Amino acid sequence: MFRIFRLIAPAAVAIAVVACSGSNQSKSPQPASPAAAPDARKVDEGTAGSISGKVVVEGTVPQNAPIQMSSDPACEAENKGGAAQETYVASDGGLQNVFVYIKDGLGNKYLFDTPTDPVKIDQKGCHYVPHVLGVRVGQPLQVVNADSTMHNVHGLPKANQEFNFSQPVPMTSTVTFTTKEVMIPFKCDVHSWMHSYIGVLDHPYFAVTASGGKFDLRTVPAGTYTVEAWHEKLGTQTQNVTLGEKENKEITFTFKASPAATQ
Repeated sequence: MFRIFRLIAPAAVAIAVVACSGSNQSKSPQPASPAAAPDARKVDEGTAGSISGKVVVEGTVPQNAPIQMSSDPACEAENKGGAAQETYVASDGGLQNVFVYIKDGLGNKYLFDTPTDPVKIDQKGCHYVPHVLGVRVGQPLQVVNADSTMHNVHGLPKANQEFNFSQPVPMTSTVTFTTKEVMIPFKCDVHSWMHSYIGVLDHPYFAVTASGGKFDLRTVPAGTYTVEAWHEKLGTQTQNVTLGEKENKEITFTFKASPAATQ
């Protein structure tokens, strides 16, 4: 359900790549996308609109848990001022690292080209950067180890196949997924605090909220859609949006947090 390609690594180090034989292999694969209708077409950008807005949070956002990196001096040296998890990142009244995407409504009416330009996720300072990101089905995802210490990339999908490979030196590996899935947890088995989340979709209408919790889904064809916002701890929210030709709709998702929320 996935493919891994190795790119050039320094020092010609031998790399062990292990495709885990976990329970995911026994599950029936989900289709990558609905079969295109006979009259399926590309989106007419001249008549398309957009769905934009922000994700806000009410209540007291919990403090992120501190990270102890003393087990790896290389990680500790890169975080001399201390480090914390990135579970809750709020700024200007908005919530960052929320994955917003069209969940339903596109059906099989449209054709989308698969991007060939890779999306990149870095392991920098013993953190995954970015913490949340999106990629298309079949699009290359470059996993980069920019640190001077070994990392282990362990993807835990349910619809795609689980994978687990090491990156003992600064290097780049490439992964592709064959079916849509929201969201796939990534972790490092060497550094237990390292986590990231990947959304895989068969269309281009997704975004990760930035500063102020803002997002923007552009070139959306007219129609009625279910838009979902996903946060790793606060859960999901959905809204139905009806978009006319050349129309721009603004929506707001409101999550509620409390100091007792788990991290």
